[in-house]
Amino acid sequence: MLQKAEVPPRTRSDDSRYLRGGPVAQRIIASVREEAAIATAEGFPPKLVSITVGDTDAVDVYVRNQRAKAGLAGIGFEERRFAADITAGELEAAIHGLNADPRVTGIIIQRPVPAHIPIKTLQAAVHPLKDVEGMHPASIGNIVYNQLDLAPCTAAASVELLKETGLDLKGLEVVVVGHSEIVGKPIAFLLMSEGATVTVCHHMTRSVAAHARRADALFVAVGRPRLIKAEMVKPGACVIDIGINSEIGPDGESRIVGDVDTESVKEVASWITPVPGGVGPLTVAILLRNTMVALSRQRALYRATYGVADQLAAE
Repeated sequence: MLQKAEVPPRTRSDDSRYLRGGPVAQRIIASVREEAAIATAEGFPPKLVSITVGDTDAVDVYVRNQRAKAGLAGIGFEERRFAADITAGELEAAIHGLNADPRVTGIIIQRPVPAHIPIKTLQAAVHPLKDVEGMHPASIGNIVYNQLDLAPCTAAASVELLKETGLDLKGLEVVVVGHSEIVGKPIAFLLMSEGATVTVCHHMTRSVAAHARRADALFVAVGRPRLIKAEMVKPGACVIDIGINSEIGPDGESRIVGDVDTESVKEVASWITPVPGGVGPLTVAILLRNTMVALSRQRALYRATYGVADQLAAE
């Protein structure tokens, strides 16, 4: 069994088994606010532009949350809303315009988009220097080469919560259930860069349970409610539940649950992320941190291109 490391008070709640994203997000946002204030004073105010296609209530919730958190961090936020019948070419042209605008630090594409819009094409249209979501093929590829500071937000948030346990990641046995391009695979590469031994399970894996039971840290992102049961978890393990599923309870009310059967698994695991309240609150904070990384890279490009001080380049 893993020895439970000392968890700093900032990550504890009434139940110390829960790894809550909120306190970690607050620390990151506070750090971003300091960086943003310095950059603004030097003539480089950070700014995020959100792209929404069509009218989707769920997207509006995300946009309001991003706007609020950006405000707390001292980062400008602008929403660009496009009609649902816009063509992919028109949308790409709009993105290229934002790429060329020196006032725009980062670009966020809200999902879902209409079926006729290829989301991967849009992600590839965002310039890598403004890809604060970490979705551009170049950003994903950079992770393979241990350039980790612009990783996909959900993947980076999940790894951040594992680090909160204080476990030594070198040699840690990690199992990732789910191999999506924006969550499962990036998590695997991020952890391999930290020295962890990583196994990735997917729909063709013969026995997910056999792999999961040997994991010191178990990440789950498959979109199947309560897939992971207590008997599938190694005693003392850390379980990071990234799933978000809507479920109808016995009372007939809809509720959000993860991919892990939290109530049973928390009796076995030493740490577990609640759903909601775990990875989710941290994802926007990572987005804002990525924005400052993007700004730093853009300023470095100004210096390399023009050979002048940042302040002069900004003017």
